[in-house]
Amino acid sequence: MLQWRRVANGLMAALLTVALVGVQALGQDKKDDKKDAKAGTDSKDKVTLKWKFDKGKTFYQVMTTTTNQTMQVMNNDVKQTQSQTFYYSWTPDKQDGDTWVITQKILGVKMEIDIGGSKINYDSTNAAASNNTSNPLSEFFKALVGSEFKLTLNTKNLTVDSVEGRAQLLEKLVRANPQMKPLLEQILSDKALKEMAEPTFAVVAPHAVGKDDKWEKKTTLEMGPIGKYENSYTYIYEGKDAKKLDKIKVETTLKYKEPTEAAGVGGLPFKIQSADLKSSDAGGTILFNADKGRVEESKLSLKLKGELKIEIGGQATKVVLDQTQDTTVTTSDEDPLKKKSPTS
Repeated sequence: MLQWRRVANGLMAALLTVALVGVQALGQDKKDDKKDAKAGTDSKDKVTLKWKFDKGKTFYQVMTTTTNQTMQVMNNDVKQTQSQTFYYSWTPDKQDGDTWVITQKILGVKMEIDIGGSKINYDSTNAAASNNTSNPLSEFFKALVGSEFKLTLNTKNLTVDSVEGRAQLLEKLVRANPQMKPLLEQILSDKALKEMAEPTFAVVAPHAVGKDDKWEKKTTLEMGPIGKYENSYTYIYEGKDAKKLDKIKVETTLKYKEPTEAAGVGGLPFKIQSADLKSSDAGGTILFNADKGRVEESKLSLKLKGELKIEIGGQATKVVLDQTQDTTVTTSDEDPLKKKSPTS
């Protein structure tokens, strides 16, 4: 029974991390039409930051997240460290007025996970590592690579109106791990996919801004049996940096709410009954390239502490969580997986 509890708690740690990666990415957030709370300059000094798209011109992003987590369960500390990197491409396909259809593709995935001394590594960019059959999650990670989504983006309000590709992704993931079907159907809903796609674009103010101007946004990420994350963001325009990029400071407050009874357990071997988690030192910096019309780089961090009460096998167990997470996103014109090595 104790071994089963350790497996279940380790799985919860991994799932919470996956959920928080999504939340952290949402530091480049979706829309809330609250206007400028503080005007620091005259209108003549203000700038309007807008995305620019060219049909057929692909750009690339690398998103790296590192997580350090300690969970105290039944007087035992379960430590987890995780590093994950996703490689994406974005290709504008078609424009219709204020609407663009854009294809997003997952080009590669790298994972290094250590849960209580048990290590799981996967690297789609390394043939030997990606074909390692001793890795129990290898097929699951492999199913992500090559997945495509077609996003319909409203460039006027920077919202994603629709996402195509959910059914194909679910089919691939469920084929790799049939036991996760109930969970995946909930956390990869149409709404969740739109919320995960929107942050890439919705990082700029809906109006012109000057130095020290602020604007606010909010978002909610529903993760089914894992719970719900409510986020409030304050963005502060800080002007140009040394490289003439527009610098935006981000201050974040995260609230976690335990799942409702209607969410069920989604096939998980545990149930989250209640939670009291609080964020601190949350936020970071976004650099926007006005000439190219896109985010050049973002760096975001988050600390999360608190307690959860989970139910395993009909027995309630208290879990004390202490987690730090850092996420970096970089954008380029060149496919990062096809860059020539220095010796080539």
